Amino acid sequence: MKKKGNFGTKGVYAGLRGAYAAMFTPIDRKGRVDTEAIGRIVEYGLANGLKGFYLTGSTGGWFLLSPEERVTVWKATAKAANGRCPLIAHVGATSTDESVALAKAAADAGMDWVSSIAPPVFGGGFEGVYRHYKAVSEATDLPFMAYSIGSEIVPERDIRLFDLKNVRGMKYTGRDYYAAQAMKLALDERKETVWFAGCDEQLLCALAFNDVFAGGIGTTYNIIPRHFSEICRLADANDFHSASRFQEEANKVVRLMIQSSNWSYRKAMMKFIGIDCGPYRAPYAALTAAEERAFFRQFAALGVVARNQAIRGHQKGKRL
Repeated sequence: MKKKGNFGTKGVYAGLRGAYAAMFTPIDRKGRVDTEAIGRIVEYGLANGLKGFYLTGSTGGWFLLSPEERVTVWKATAKAANGRCPLIAHVGATSTDESVALAKAAADAGMDWVSSIAPPVFGGGFEGVYRHYKAVSEATDLPFMAYSIGSEIVPERDIRLFDLKNVRGMKYTGRDYYAAQAMKLALDERKETVWFAGCDEQLLCALAFNDVFAGGIGTTYNIIPRHFSEICRLADANDFHSASRFQEEANKVVRLMIQSSNWSYRKAMMKFIGIDCGPYRAPYAALTAAEERAFFRQFAALGVVARNQAIRGHQKGKRL
Protein backbone atom coordinates (compact mmCIF):
# COMPACT_ATOMS: atom_id res chain seq x y z
CA MET A 1 0.00 0.00 0.00
CA LYS A 2 1.40 3.35 -1.01
CA LYS A 3 1.83 5.97 1.66
CA LYS A 4 -0.14 9.15 1.08
CA GLY A 5 1.70 12.44 0.74
CA ASN A 6 0.50 15.83 1.87
CA PHE A 7 1.89 18.16 -0.83
CA GLY A 8 3.57 20.23 1.86
CA THR A 9 0.25 21.38 3.32
CA LYS A 10 -1.10 20.83 6.78
CA GLY A 11 -3.13 22.66 9.33
CA VAL A 12 -5.62 25.19 8.04
CA TYR A 13 -4.52 24.83 4.39
CA ALA A 14 -4.52 21.02 4.21
CA GLY A 15 -7.93 20.99 2.54
CA LEU A 16 -6.82 23.24 -0.31
CA ARG A 17 -4.63 20.72 -2.10
CA GLY A 18 -5.56 19.69 -5.63
CA ALA A 19 -6.18 21.10 -9.09
CA TYR A 20 -7.60 24.58 -9.77
CA ALA A 21 -8.51 26.00 -13.17
CA ALA A 22 -7.22 29.42 -14.14
CA MET A 23 -10.62 30.18 -15.59
CA PHE A 24 -11.18 31.56 -19.07
CA THR A 25 -13.41 34.63 -19.10
CA PRO A 26 -16.16 33.71 -21.58
CA ILE A 27 -17.33 36.46 -23.91
CA ASP A 28 -20.70 36.27 -25.70
CA ARG A 29 -21.46 37.29 -29.28
CA LYS A 30 -22.28 40.83 -28.20
CA GLY A 31 -18.86 41.20 -26.61
CA ARG A 32 -20.08 40.96 -23.01
CA VAL A 33 -18.98 38.70 -20.18
CA ASP A 34 -21.03 35.53 -20.59
CA THR A 35 -22.24 34.72 -17.09
CA GLU A 36 -24.21 31.66 -18.24
CA ALA A 37 -21.03 30.12 -19.65
CA ILE A 38 -19.25 30.83 -16.35
CA GLY A 39 -21.79 28.61 -14.64
CA ARG A 40 -21.16 25.84 -17.16
CA ILE A 41 -17.39 26.07 -16.67
CA VAL A 42 -17.83 25.78 -12.92
CA GLU A 43 -20.12 22.74 -13.18
CA TYR A 44 -17.86 20.99 -15.68
CA GLY A 45 -14.77 21.59 -13.58
CA LEU A 46 -16.27 20.49 -10.29
CA ALA A 47 -17.84 17.41 -11.87
CA ASN A 48 -14.38 16.46 -13.11
CA GLY A 49 -12.53 16.79 -9.83
CA LEU A 50 -11.31 20.39 -9.73
CA LYS A 51 -11.03 21.89 -6.24
CA GLY A 52 -11.57 25.52 -7.19
CA PHE A 53 -10.94 28.37 -9.62
CA TYR A 54 -8.48 31.22 -10.12
CA LEU A 55 -10.35 34.12 -11.72
CA THR A 56 -9.38 37.02 -14.01
CA GLY A 57 -5.72 36.06 -14.14
CA SER A 58 -3.62 35.89 -17.30
CA THR A 59 -5.80 33.11 -18.73
CA GLY A 60 -8.85 35.15 -17.76
CA GLY A 61 -7.55 38.07 -19.81
CA TRP A 62 -7.48 40.57 -16.96
CA PHE A 63 -5.63 43.02 -19.22
CA LEU A 64 -8.59 42.95 -21.65
CA LEU A 65 -11.30 43.49 -19.02
CA SER A 66 -12.60 46.62 -17.33
CA PRO A 67 -12.70 46.66 -13.51
CA GLU A 68 -16.49 46.39 -13.71
CA GLU A 69 -16.25 43.29 -15.90
CA ARG A 70 -13.86 41.64 -13.47
CA VAL A 71 -16.39 42.18 -10.69
CA THR A 72 -19.06 40.66 -12.94
CA VAL A 73 -16.89 37.55 -13.35
CA TRP A 74 -16.34 37.25 -9.59
CA LYS A 75 -20.01 37.63 -8.71
CA ALA A 76 -21.15 35.20 -11.39
CA THR A 77 -18.61 32.61 -10.30
CA ALA A 78 -19.49 33.02 -6.62
CA LYS A 79 -23.15 32.49 -7.50
CA ALA A 80 -22.39 29.41 -9.61
CA ALA A 81 -20.03 27.88 -7.06
CA ASN A 82 -22.43 28.58 -4.19
CA GLY A 83 -19.81 27.90 -1.54
CA ARG A 84 -18.75 24.53 -2.97
CA CYS A 85 -15.12 25.44 -3.64
CA PRO A 86 -12.45 28.08 -2.99
CA LEU A 87 -12.38 31.05 -5.36
CA ILE A 88 -9.23 33.11 -5.88
CA ALA A 89 -9.59 36.54 -7.51
CA HIS A 90 -6.61 37.96 -9.36
CA VAL A 91 -6.64 41.72 -8.79
CA GLY A 92 -3.38 42.67 -10.49
CA ALA A 93 -3.41 45.89 -12.47
CA THR A 94 -1.01 48.44 -13.90
CA SER A 95 -1.46 50.72 -10.89
CA THR A 96 -1.41 49.74 -7.25
CA ASP A 97 -4.40 51.97 -6.51
CA GLU A 98 -6.52 50.05 -9.00
CA SER A 99 -5.39 46.73 -7.51
CA VAL A 100 -6.35 47.94 -4.03
CA ALA A 101 -9.82 48.94 -5.24
CA LEU A 102 -10.21 45.59 -6.99
CA ALA A 103 -9.16 43.69 -3.87
CA LYS A 104 -11.89 45.41 -1.89
CA ALA A 105 -14.41 44.64 -4.63
CA ALA A 106 -13.30 40.98 -4.67
CA ALA A 107 -13.94 40.70 -0.94
CA ASP A 108 -17.39 42.22 -1.40
CA ALA A 109 -18.08 39.78 -4.26
CA GLY A 110 -17.54 36.77 -2.02
CA MET A 111 -14.05 35.68 -3.01
CA ASP A 112 -12.02 33.50 -0.64
CA TRP A 113 -8.56 34.74 -1.63
CA VAL A 114 -7.07 37.65 -3.53
CA SER A 115 -3.97 37.40 -5.66
CA SER A 116 -1.84 39.67 -7.82
CA ILE A 117 1.07 39.66 -10.17
CA ALA A 118 3.80 42.17 -9.50
CA PRO A 119 3.31 45.59 -11.14
CA PRO A 120 3.58 44.70 -14.85
CA VAL A 121 5.09 47.94 -16.18
CA PHE A 122 8.05 49.80 -14.68
CA GLY A 123 7.26 48.53 -11.21
CA GLY A 124 10.45 49.80 -9.58
CA GLY A 125 12.19 46.47 -8.99
CA PHE A 126 11.69 44.40 -5.87
CA GLU A 127 10.91 47.42 -3.70
CA GLY A 128 8.10 48.32 -6.08
CA VAL A 129 6.77 44.78 -5.82
CA TYR A 130 6.96 44.98 -2.03
CA ARG A 131 5.07 48.29 -1.93
CA HIS A 132 2.44 46.91 -4.29
CA TYR A 133 1.89 43.72 -2.31
CA LYS A 134 1.86 45.60 0.99
CA ALA A 135 -0.94 47.90 -0.16
CA VAL A 136 -3.01 45.16 -1.79
CA SER A 137 -2.61 42.59 0.99
CA GLU A 138 -3.61 45.14 3.62
CA ALA A 139 -6.70 46.26 1.66
CA THR A 140 -8.84 43.37 2.94
CA ASP A 141 -8.79 40.65 5.58
CA LEU A 142 -8.71 37.90 2.93
CA PRO A 143 -5.60 35.74 2.57
CA PHE A 144 -3.37 36.99 -0.24
CA MET A 145 -1.59 34.85 -2.85
CA ALA A 146 1.48 36.26 -4.56
CA TYR A 147 1.70 35.42 -8.26
CA SER A 148 5.18 34.86 -9.65
CA ILE A 149 5.27 34.52 -13.44
CA GLY A 150 8.21 35.07 -15.73
CA SER A 151 10.60 36.06 -12.94
CA GLU A 152 13.09 34.18 -10.85
CA ILE A 153 12.69 33.42 -7.17
CA VAL A 154 15.47 34.76 -4.95
CA PRO A 155 14.65 33.12 -1.62
CA GLU A 156 16.61 35.40 0.69
CA ARG A 157 14.99 38.45 -0.95
CA ASP A 158 11.48 37.29 -1.81
CA ILE A 159 10.77 35.75 1.58
CA ARG A 160 10.26 39.31 2.81
CA LEU A 161 6.93 39.38 0.96
CA PHE A 162 5.57 36.84 3.43
CA ASP A 163 6.19 39.19 6.33
CA LEU A 164 3.33 41.30 4.98
CA LYS A 165 -0.16 41.14 6.39
CA ASN A 166 -2.27 38.34 4.93
CA VAL A 167 0.35 37.09 2.43
CA ARG A 168 -0.26 33.37 2.81
CA GLY A 169 0.36 31.76 -0.55
CA MET A 170 2.20 31.67 -3.87
CA LYS A 171 1.14 30.81 -7.40
CA TYR A 172 4.50 29.97 -8.91
CA THR A 173 4.52 29.85 -12.71
CA GLY A 174 8.18 29.05 -13.01
CA ARG A 175 10.48 26.07 -13.23
CA ASP A 176 13.16 26.63 -10.58
CA TYR A 177 11.71 24.21 -8.07
CA TYR A 178 14.98 24.12 -6.15
CA ALA A 179 14.68 27.84 -5.35
CA ALA A 180 10.99 27.43 -4.58
CA GLN A 181 11.78 24.63 -2.15
CA ALA A 182 14.47 26.67 -0.41
CA MET A 183 12.07 29.53 0.15
CA LYS A 184 9.13 27.36 1.20
CA LEU A 185 11.22 25.43 3.75
CA ALA A 186 12.52 28.69 5.21
CA LEU A 187 8.94 29.98 5.40
CA ASP A 188 7.78 26.86 7.23
CA GLU A 189 9.82 28.03 10.21
CA ARG A 190 7.86 31.30 10.29
CA LYS A 191 4.26 30.77 9.18
CA GLU A 192 1.96 28.41 7.35
CA THR A 193 1.67 29.06 3.62
CA VAL A 194 0.22 27.25 0.61
CA TRP A 195 1.88 27.07 -2.82
CA PHE A 196 0.53 26.10 -6.24
CA ALA A 197 2.49 25.25 -9.37
CA GLY A 198 1.53 27.18 -12.49
CA CYS A 199 3.29 25.39 -15.37
CA ASP A 200 0.67 22.96 -16.68
CA GLU A 201 3.19 20.81 -18.53
CA GLN A 202 5.30 20.34 -15.40
CA LEU A 203 2.66 19.82 -12.72
CA LEU A 204 3.91 16.35 -11.85
CA CYS A 205 7.49 17.59 -11.68
CA ALA A 206 6.41 20.23 -9.17
CA LEU A 207 4.41 17.75 -7.10
CA ALA A 208 7.53 15.63 -6.71
CA PHE A 209 8.60 18.45 -4.38
CA ASN A 210 5.87 17.36 -1.99
CA ASP A 211 7.11 19.63 0.77
CA VAL A 212 6.37 22.66 -1.42
CA PHE A 213 3.31 22.48 -3.67
CA ALA A 214 -0.29 21.88 -2.64
CA GLY A 215 -1.36 21.32 -6.24
CA GLY A 216 -1.59 23.30 -9.43
CA ILE A 217 -3.40 26.19 -11.09
CA GLY A 218 -3.49 26.27 -14.86
CA THR A 219 -5.15 27.03 -18.18
CA THR A 220 -5.45 23.51 -19.56
CA TYR A 221 -7.31 22.46 -16.41
CA ASN A 222 -10.43 24.12 -17.93
CA ILE A 223 -10.29 21.79 -20.94
CA ILE A 224 -9.30 18.41 -19.50
CA PRO A 225 -9.91 18.89 -15.77
CA ARG A 226 -10.06 15.19 -14.99
CA HIS A 227 -6.47 14.71 -16.17
CA PHE A 228 -5.17 17.32 -13.75
CA SER A 229 -7.34 16.24 -10.84
CA GLU A 230 -6.05 12.69 -11.38
CA ILE A 231 -2.43 13.87 -11.47
CA CYS A 232 -2.95 15.53 -8.10
CA ARG A 233 -4.84 12.59 -6.64
CA LEU A 234 -2.28 10.03 -7.76
CA ALA A 235 0.68 12.15 -6.66
CA ASP A 236 -0.97 12.51 -3.26
CA ALA A 237 -1.03 8.71 -3.12
CA ASN A 238 2.64 8.62 -4.21
CA ASP A 239 1.66 6.81 -7.42
CA PHE A 240 3.82 8.86 -9.74
CA HIS A 241 3.99 6.08 -12.33
CA SER A 242 0.24 6.22 -12.96
CA ALA A 243 0.21 10.03 -12.73
CA SER A 244 2.89 10.26 -15.41
CA ARG A 245 0.52 8.80 -18.01
CA PHE A 246 -1.98 11.56 -17.37
CA GLN A 247 0.76 14.20 -17.53
CA GLU A 248 1.95 12.79 -20.84
CA GLU A 249 -1.55 13.00 -22.32
CA ALA A 250 -2.14 16.47 -20.88
CA ASN A 251 1.09 17.67 -22.45
CA LYS A 252 -0.23 16.75 -25.90
CA VAL A 253 -3.01 19.26 -25.30
CA VAL A 254 -0.57 21.85 -23.94
CA ARG A 255 1.63 21.55 -27.03
CA LEU A 256 -1.33 22.04 -29.34
CA MET A 257 -2.71 24.87 -27.22
CA ILE A 258 0.47 26.95 -27.37
CA GLN A 259 1.45 26.34 -30.99
CA SER A 260 -0.08 29.68 -32.00
CA SER A 261 0.48 33.11 -30.49
CA ASN A 262 -3.23 33.79 -31.02
CA TRP A 263 -4.78 32.90 -27.67
CA SER A 264 -8.20 32.48 -29.30
CA TYR A 265 -7.09 28.95 -30.19
CA ARG A 266 -7.03 28.21 -26.46
CA LYS A 267 -10.64 29.24 -26.06
CA ALA A 268 -11.55 27.24 -29.17
CA MET A 269 -10.66 24.12 -27.20
CA MET A 270 -13.51 24.98 -24.83
CA LYS A 271 -15.93 25.25 -27.77
CA PHE A 272 -14.76 21.81 -28.89
CA ILE A 273 -15.78 20.28 -25.55
CA GLY A 274 -19.14 22.05 -25.69
CA ILE A 275 -18.65 25.29 -23.73
CA ASP A 276 -18.38 28.23 -26.11
CA CYS A 277 -16.26 30.94 -24.43
CA GLY A 278 -15.96 33.11 -27.52
CA PRO A 279 -12.58 34.42 -28.71
CA TYR A 280 -10.11 36.58 -26.84
CA ARG A 281 -10.63 40.28 -27.46
CA ALA A 282 -8.42 42.38 -29.71
CA PRO A 283 -5.53 42.51 -30.27
CA TYR A 284 -6.15 38.75 -30.53
CA ALA A 285 -8.17 37.64 -33.55
CA ALA A 286 -11.29 35.49 -33.69
CA LEU A 287 -10.77 32.29 -35.67
CA THR A 288 -12.31 31.97 -39.10
CA ALA A 289 -14.63 29.02 -39.69
CA ALA A 290 -11.92 27.30 -41.73
CA GLU A 291 -9.30 27.84 -39.03
CA GLU A 292 -11.65 26.48 -36.40
CA ARG A 293 -12.51 23.35 -38.41
CA ALA A 294 -8.85 22.59 -39.06
CA PHE A 295 -7.99 23.10 -35.41
CA PHE A 296 -10.84 20.89 -34.24
CA ARG A 297 -9.53 18.09 -36.47
CA GLN A 298 -6.11 18.41 -34.87
CA PHE A 299 -7.58 18.43 -31.39
CA ALA A 300 -9.85 15.45 -32.03
CA ALA A 301 -6.91 13.45 -33.41
CA LEU A 302 -5.18 13.64 -30.02
CA GLY A 303 -7.92 11.55 -28.44
CA VAL A 304 -7.31 13.20 -25.07
CA VAL A 305 -10.75 14.74 -24.61
CA ALA A 306 -12.35 11.34 -25.17
CA ARG A 307 -9.97 9.92 -22.59
CA ASN A 308 -10.87 12.70 -20.14
CA GLN A 309 -14.55 11.82 -20.51
CA ALA A 310 -13.82 8.11 -20.15
CA ILE A 311 -12.01 8.71 -16.86
CA ARG A 312 -15.04 10.64 -15.63
CA GLY A 313 -17.32 7.74 -16.51
CA HIS A 314 -15.05 5.24 -14.79
CA GLN A 315 -14.88 7.38 -11.65
CA LYS A 316 -18.59 8.20 -11.53
CA GLY A 317 -19.92 7.61 -8.06
CA LYS A 318 -16.48 7.35 -6.55
CA ARG A 319 -14.96 9.95 -4.28
CA LEU A 320 -11.61 11.23 -5.55
